[in-house]
Amino acid sequence: MIAEKSKFNIGPLRDHDRAAFSCGKVALDRYIREQASQDVKRGLASVFVIAPRDNPRTILAYYTLSSRELKLKQLPPDMAKKAGKYEYVGVTLLGRMAVADKCKGTGLGALTLLNALEKSLAASRDVASWAVFVDAIDREAASFYRKYGFIELPENQLKLFLPMKTIEKLLSEIGRASCR
Repeated sequence: MIAEKSKFNIGPLRDHDRAAFSCGKVALDRYIREQASQDVKRGLASVFVIAPRDNPRTILAYYTLSSRELKLKQLPPDMAKKAGKYEYVGVTLLGRMAVADKCKGTGLGALTLLNALEKSLAASRDVASWAVFVDAIDREAASFYRKYGFIELPENQLKLFLPMKTIEKLLSEIGRASCR
């Protein structure tokens, strides 16, 4: 299930009420409250928030995007062959993603992830990025990403990636399904 996008404002972190956000993961709550605006100011991450249209300062979910690179030798061998001949490949880091406790089970997590993938794909058309990479906070989060086709890195089950070509197909399929 994917939450209805038209019910939300999705955009950069601005003057949102960061103190009230709670997702049940201390590190993710602390990040949005104490670190997110500093990362934006320093150019270390772009932070996007999802808020209800009727209460636009309330953060229901958020995610961060930044650039990163992976060593080809970190990838599964069959994927490394497809990634090129350089020692490294550029990726978009989906560094943090969280949904407020009160919104769990509503499809907001899916909407948040799909918005992050959509932004990542669009950006990759201007600044090359081979995949979206996540370092999941725990097994539950990793399982969520696997549902959308993310692939584990051999070195660690919590480190996953989704190639941009796969993202393009996924978003195209979802777009076709929503037109029916």
